[in-house]
Order: sequence, then C-alpha cells, then structure tokens
Amino acid sequence: MNIQGVEVLIEGKGPETLLMLHGWPDTLALWNDTVHALKDSHQCVRFTLPAFDAKAPLPPKSLLDMVAFIHEVLEQVSPAKPVTLVLHDWGCVFGYEYAALHPHRVSRMVAVDVGDHNSGALTAALSAKAKWAVFSYQIWLALAWQVANILGAVGRPLANRMTRYMAKTLRCPSPMEDMHVGMNAPYAMKWMGALGGLGGACKALKILPTARPMLYIYGKRKPFMFHSAQWLEKIASFPGSQVEGFDTGHWVMSAKPEQFNAVLKTWLNSSSQ
Repeated sequence: MNIQGVEVLIEGKGPETLLMLHGWPDTLALWNDTVHALKDSHQCVRFTLPAFDAKAPLPPKSLLDMVAFIHEVLEQVSPAKPVTLVLHDWGCVFGYEYAALHPHRVSRMVAVDVGDHNSGALTAALSAKAKWAVFSYQIWLALAWQVANILGAVGRPLANRMTRYMAKTLRCPSPMEDMHVGMNAPYAMKWMGALGGLGGACKALKILPTARPMLYIYGKRKPFMFHSAQWLEKIASFPGSQVEGFDTGHWVMSAKPEQFNAVLKTWLNSSSQ
C-alpha cells in the first residue's frame, strides 16, 4: 500500500493489527525479525518514517502532521478496530502523541527504550554527565540537519558524514549506507524548534502509562536511561502492563531478537483483546 508516497507493508492476517514505528537512524527493516515471529498470528503493519528512506526521501513532517499520517494509515488498514502500537526510539514519541490524540484507536502499546522523554522526573534523574551526553549527540545531529537544510546539496555530503559518524559512535546496528541526514529532523525539532518543534507534545508520564495496557522493554546496558523510575512504577502498577529490562543497549530487538520476540509474543497473547 502506498500512502502519501510512503510504502506501507502489511504482513500476516491475524485478527489483531500491530503498527510498528521505528526511530533513528533506522528503517522499517528494524522490525524484520519481529514481523517474522508474529505474522502467523497478527497483521503486522510498518513503514519507514517519511524523510528516513534513503532511496525515496520525502520532506519531514511536523509532530501533528506525523500523527495525521499515522491516522490515515490506520484508517485504511484497520478502520473498524483499535490497534496495538509497537514503538522504538522516536517511534515512541510519535506513537505516544498519536495515542494521546486518538485514544479510541489504540488498545495497547509496546514501547521499547524510550519512556517519559519530556518529564521533569526524567530530567531530575539524569546526572550532569548524562545530560551533557544526551545533549552532545543530539545537538550534533540537529546541527547536521541544519547544515543540509541551509546549504542544500552543497552541505548534504558533510551532513551525511556527520550523521554516519555519530551512528557509528553510538553503535547503531542498521546498515550505514541507509543512514543520511534527513533522519535527523526530529533532533532539529527538539533542540531548534524546526517544523513547529516538540513543545506541544503530550506529557507522556502524566497520561500514558495508565491509559491502557503497556509492555515497556528497555536496555539496561547504557550510560543513561530514557525513562524515569516513576515511569516504570506507573506501568508496573497498571493491570495487564509489564516492564522488562534486557541486558542490552538501546536496540533491544536487534541485540537479542529471540528473547525480545518471545517476551513480546507472550505478552500479546496473555493480554489479547
């Protein structure tokens, strides 16, 4: 299916639809193993975020435009029944916003490694060293995006090199040739207010962990977390929800795919609609 120039893959014919959203610097290929494990029992829907596809890049979308795009996808693939969101990294930010604005369309959520990204509790939990580390890599990527945005074709080669340098430094598992500066737009949104910024994003800690059942999976082998202790506590206390920490870094599904898929499949079956 092609929606607004974005190729949407639909695999499996199960009674429940899973919409999978990736983050930086990945594509829909991040979910290959997950789809293979679940497509016999679920309808798995995924796409590469607009502007993230190196072969057919599209202009980046604002936060609200991204929500509208997700809604259009779901209205076509599952018009009569709410879906389960399966999210990672920036996919969590976009998915949380969609769930906040269209709560009747989301029955459950699976979120990987990004929780209350905009809460005071997370800010307070991070050490000064961790805050500097987060700012350093994110502002680097935002600056790379601005180099390409301002200088156009002249600046793009440098901006791409900056992007791949940071991806290599952070040990991103996706193929380096798929990575490019267009993927950095969310960081420019966060730090520079590009595309309307993220100032109006929902307060994830306040409204999401107890809005519906959630499986939250995170990697424990990292210098800092993208969630607060309060986030984990609220999820763990909600009926049907579950928290799982893996001995991995940020890309849990790539580091331990068999364990990840087993936990995901068990939770989906145990809390099936």
